[in-house]
Amino acid sequence: MTTSIGEALVQYLEASGVEVIFGIPGVHTIELYRGLAQSGIRHITARHEQGIGFMADGYARVSGRPGVCFVITGPGMTNILTPMAQARADSVPMLVVSGVNERASLGLGLGHLHELPNQHALCAQVAMTSTQVSQQEALLPTLDQAFEGFSNKRPGPVHIQIPIDVMGLDFELLTDQIHEAGHSTESAIPSVESAAKQLAQSNKIVILAGGGTRHAEASLTQLAEYLSAPVVLTSNARGLMHQHPLCVPASPSLQAVRELIAEADCVLALGTEMGSTDYDMYRNNEFPPLKALIRVDICPQQLAKHPAGICLQGDTKSVLESLLQRLQTLSPTPPASFNKSQSHQRAEQTRADAFAELPENYRQHIQLLNLMRDTYPNAILVGDSTQLVYAGSMYYDHDCAGGWFHAATGYGALGYGIPAAIGAALAAPERQVICITGDGGAQFSFAELMVAVQEQLPIIFIVWNNQGYLEIENAMLEVDIVAVGCDPIPPSFEYLAKACAMPYLACSAERESLEVALGEGKKVIQASDRKQPIMIEISV
Repeated sequence: MTTSIGEALVQYLEASGVEVIFGIPGVHTIELYRGLAQSGIRHITARHEQGIGFMADGYARVSGRPGVCFVITGPGMTNILTPMAQARADSVPMLVVSGVNERASLGLGLGHLHELPNQHALCAQVAMTSTQVSQQEALLPTLDQAFEGFSNKRPGPVHIQIPIDVMGLDFELLTDQIHEAGHSTESAIPSVESAAKQLAQSNKIVILAGGGTRHAEASLTQLAEYLSAPVVLTSNARGLMHQHPLCVPASPSLQAVRELIAEADCVLALGTEMGSTDYDMYRNNEFPPLKALIRVDICPQQLAKHPAGICLQGDTKSVLESLLQRLQTLSPTPPASFNKSQSHQRAEQTRADAFAELPENYRQHIQLLNLMRDTYPNAILVGDSTQLVYAGSMYYDHDCAGGWFHAATGYGALGYGIPAAIGAALAAPERQVICITGDGGAQFSFAELMVAVQEQLPIIFIVWNNQGYLEIENAMLEVDIVAVGCDPIPPSFEYLAKACAMPYLACSAERESLEVALGEGKKVIQASDRKQPIMIEISV
């Protein structure tokens, strides 16, 4: 079958299970769209390339599949670099396919439309890999490499650029070539003998669970119960082991959590890069030394960044299963030194002390998050950088794995919440999605609200309106700096909602007021014949 490069790309993506592409078509990508209408892939048109990337991010986190983006060369590519950097920081699989100018013009500075000095080199600084497809025979190997990397390596953004004089070239496509493209999900299981022996000989074990454990809840729970080990969840792991007596859904930046970790005679760190926004948010350099540290990660470069007694490279779920199997071989029943009652007490005391350690306003914010969770069980809460989310990063126990994520840690990009929530809703149309954004962050990306309206996505957009960048203003005042630039005037969100044909509700930051608004919102969503988003503005 003879087709074009662009058509072959779309057919490959469809055969690989891609159901949604996020993009904004342009003159430099029209050949990528030639076969799209005939495929079964849904195209979502964002209002800005930053929205494209954040939608793909939210989609990937919820679906477990890479979010796929089509962008033009030049400004389209530079606009999506921020979402790519966020995805890299949080190990989110994303495939960005861009155009680039004709091969003969690259690097010459001839003043072509959308020209960059070296787009490939620019993207290589952010993407896990950046590859140019300069000839027909390079297409399939490049795509194979990308999808195999999503399965077998630390996921992140992958960039493929196709010159505009290549997209339309004839391509001899054999259907079985697509279906036989390797997407192995198996990981090499490392030897776990030494790790199992060290765990079996320890008395007080603490598990640090990062975002790499999101899809390994059952295995994590089984191992934690066997070891009677409290499990400290970083923000990206929240939702795992909800209300389990061994679960500590609190930041390791808190003193109470650090004391629990310091008392451990063995620490098992799973799928966590141990970054400062999780482990040293207050930048006081008082995180305790980790005794008998065992690290598990799919990325060998990540394992090399923090000294550990034992490093196990591989998929977290597979390694956990192997560890538990080996431990049960060594001892069919847990050793007496693994005291279940004492471990539950240690975790319970840590939870209580960590919550008490928080500022009063954070404790109030967490109660609002709990209210959202309990009003909409099994919902997906997607957050921007705003006060409610900052509080939740420090302490919050969500009720389902992978149902709480945001951009307030790691790379920390503003404007993430609204488009990421759209991606999440497309990935899980059967679940309620709640977006939590501030009035400042919303102004980065509120044009994307119309995507939720156009695609009939019943997202609840909660706007925490404190009339500016209050968290930044407070940080300035705490160090005796006169606050400057922290008071951008927000729009009337009521009229913004009306302009988007979106139902609007208002409430205060009091729990009772939000409870009424959430209840009204549920009625609006259930009563509507047509699926539609709604907005709830919380005036602070």
